[in-house]
Amino acid sequence: MENFAEQIKTLAKRTLKLKDSILTEEATKTSVVMPFFQSLGYDIFNPEEFIPEFTADVGIKKGEKVDYAILQNGNPIILIEAKSIQEKLEKHDSQLFRYFGTTTAKFAILTNGITYRFYTDLDEQNKMDSIPFFEFNMLDIRDHQLIELQKFAKSNFDVEHIINTASELKYTNEIKQFLRTQWESPSDDFIKLIISDIYPGLKTKQVVERFSGIVHKSLKQFMNDHLNDKLKSALETTNVDVSKAIEEVAVSTETSKNEPEIVTTEEEIEGYITVKVLLKDIIPTERIFHRDNQSYFNILLDDNIRKWICRLYLNRSSSKTIVLNDENRTTYSIDSVSDIIKYKDELVNVTKNFL
Repeated sequence: MENFAEQIKTLAKRTLKLKDSILTEEATKTSVVMPFFQSLGYDIFNPEEFIPEFTADVGIKKGEKVDYAILQNGNPIILIEAKSIQEKLEKHDSQLFRYFGTTTAKFAILTNGITYRFYTDLDEQNKMDSIPFFEFNMLDIRDHQLIELQKFAKSNFDVEHIINTASELKYTNEIKQFLRTQWESPSDDFIKLIISDIYPGLKTKQVVERFSGIVHKSLKQFMNDHLNDKLKSALETTNVDVSKAIEEVAVSTETSKNEPEIVTTEEEIEGYITVKVLLKDIIPTERIFHRDNQSYFNILLDDNIRKWICRLYLNRSSSKTIVLNDENRTTYSIDSVSDIIKYKDELVNVTKNFL
């Protein structure tokens, strides 16, 4: 798993670096799509295993071609349709839909070199589902997704095993999307569900409207409390006092006379403590420092500005980001401070470069 994960993450860094200079569909295929399937263990130059421009006759239309097909025992098992890295995928699944039922393939993949959407026929046999059961984003890699992706590697590929887990994956993703939507803007039905055991009266429109802001605020506070509890628990195992760490940030901010207008926010404090926790296994937490600036929040090794590990941009009106001090200055968008946890491996690698 470790070698596989490293290969995918290396390709992800390359994809991030090249994405703005890839302008055509063909460039997307050769620069990032084919290397992706090569990372899965397929011989992309062997036509008995990986066929470009695979013919998939559709009804009276003869000679219809899908970009790639992966073969097993001479039969297609995965169809792949690739679009330009500059395109969104929403409009292109109908093309794969037409091809799917005319072959023996059990899986179809739609990609633009960044997002890979995996389809099968859970709803109706030999008819491609309209919703992918799995989606993998090269610029937002999560460990649990790497485990699922590895099932499609040549050495692990087992049709029955993937089919058996595809249904759970599909509904898990849909539930997560539902919760994400409710997190940002709770629907009336969701609010009624939440307050059903809290408010005994009728759930009228006025009542729902009154509770809308309360539910939204409660969800945010619940997640923040949950994260803080985890951080406190982790810090306790490193003999670091959370209140001391927070006090350290506050004191250093107050004593910054050169830039009194800089205000260290609660989110930046959480980000600083989160990074400390993530790096606790490779370095003593007392070697990790911070320096706040007007535009970003620096996290440093040994209080040395030349050894900055990452920069947090949390006070923007647009998206929040974390920038890593690697050779590419890799940048990730994050929705909240807790998303920093997803980049533990990357933070560890940056820090090891300074040890």
